[in-house]
Amino acid sequence: MTMFKKILIANRGEIAVRIIRTCREMGIHSVAVYSDVDTAAAHVLEADEAVLLGKPEPSESYLNIERIIDVAKSTGAEAIHPGYGFLAENPEFAKCCEAAGITFIGPPSSVLRDLGNKTVARRIMESANVPVIPGMIEATHDIALLCREAEHIGYPVMVKAVAGGGGKGMRIVFHPEAMEESCISAMSEAEKAFGDGSLYLEKHMKDPRHVEFQMLADHHGNVVHLFERECSIQRRYQKIIEETPSPAMTPTLRKEMEKVAVSAIKASGYINAGTVEFLLDQSGQFYFLEVNARLQVEHPITEMTTGIDCVQQQLEIAAGNPLRFTQGDITHRGHAIECRIYAEDPEANFFPSPGGITLYREPCGPGIRNDSGIYEGFEVPMEYDPILSKLIVTAQTREATRRRMLRALRTYVVLGIRTTIPFLIDVLSSPEFVKGNTHTGFIDHHFENWSQSREDEDAARIAYVIEEITSHGKASPKVSKKGWPTPWETLGQWRM
Repeated sequence: MTMFKKILIANRGEIAVRIIRTCREMGIHSVAVYSDVDTAAAHVLEADEAVLLGKPEPSESYLNIERIIDVAKSTGAEAIHPGYGFLAENPEFAKCCEAAGITFIGPPSSVLRDLGNKTVARRIMESANVPVIPGMIEATHDIALLCREAEHIGYPVMVKAVAGGGGKGMRIVFHPEAMEESCISAMSEAEKAFGDGSLYLEKHMKDPRHVEFQMLADHHGNVVHLFERECSIQRRYQKIIEETPSPAMTPTLRKEMEKVAVSAIKASGYINAGTVEFLLDQSGQFYFLEVNARLQVEHPITEMTTGIDCVQQQLEIAAGNPLRFTQGDITHRGHAIECRIYAEDPEANFFPSPGGITLYREPCGPGIRNDSGIYEGFEVPMEYDPILSKLIVTAQTREATRRRMLRALRTYVVLGIRTTIPFLIDVLSSPEFVKGNTHTGFIDHHFENWSQSREDEDAARIAYVIEEITSHGKASPKVSKKGWPTPWETLGQWRM
């Protein structure tokens, strides 16, 4: 078995921290990269070494392919892990790594190119008899053609960017009168986000579930799945709560879906960790949505229920090693739920809430894991995705897991900025979530005009005044490029 001695993590925040920790457990030296505003970020403090990329703008830092490749060469990194977001699914970045003799920890650039083009991916899946949502197989900039195709498919339709992801360049259109304006706005958004404004159409499905299968494929032809995840609780097409197993899953349906997922991976020539994503309608019919050609944000719930470290498997596969287990070796134990914690104000349409974290307390206890990229005293920047952490809990049953998650959320303290924690508590407490009646329109149906309960505000104000009066002499943790503060730096005023 071979393994890298040093890798560079081309990302930031909680995912960079999570990758660094697996590297440390495997005895791999980690190199972090950072922008001007991330000098004291958690991933910089956690890594074995860190190198400044440039200005805060992503194009000058985390999207700067030439600079990242140069840093990898100068530090002697043999491989680059892209995490998710930024350059994770960029075929040009993977191709540059290949040309530089640096291993890209992900699929080959050709596979990224094919799967990143949604219409090409649809054609690949159709050739492998994978069921796809009715729609176009060629993208276009021609709005008149899109309008004609919408009439042919039948309203409502989903307008989608061919190079899209993360909900950008997507619109649901219910009537012909709104079609042209929706295409223009989606095209403009896609052009800004991906440099490609091409659009295609799919038939819009009413309130489907979003179910994905975690896949692993090595260079030796071995392909396995690590069971499914349900990711139906979304806002603006971004997942916010995920769970495994899916409440809708039956043994027969799982067997059918896993067979199709394996066929999709083999048809695309995929290598490394990725997910095959489906929409599951109310009748139990499922359709291919896309392949996410990277590590997913929600991968920890799979790790918690299978005992398999997905990042470790990525590194093993990228190093050329075969999978050390077969499908029959993989078991699924209990239930797991993940909640994404964002620096956003749910009462202001989830507007970002950057700023300083004045108090930070993580939940703890059996079955609780928190993948975090922040700490007390950290300044959350406004330049990047506002995800702060991912809270994951596991228990024997779905209801026990839900209750454990509620306890964990209620003891999760992040002060100084707005977060989505109160919103998540209400979603998990809702009768329909308790029943497992989740679907992609869940938030719009049940929480469109959500507002936080005000019953605890007076108690919070009193507590704040008491803290201000009695907290003299306490020190705040200070960090520097040298690493986390020592106990002596956090004690406040003291004498020997």
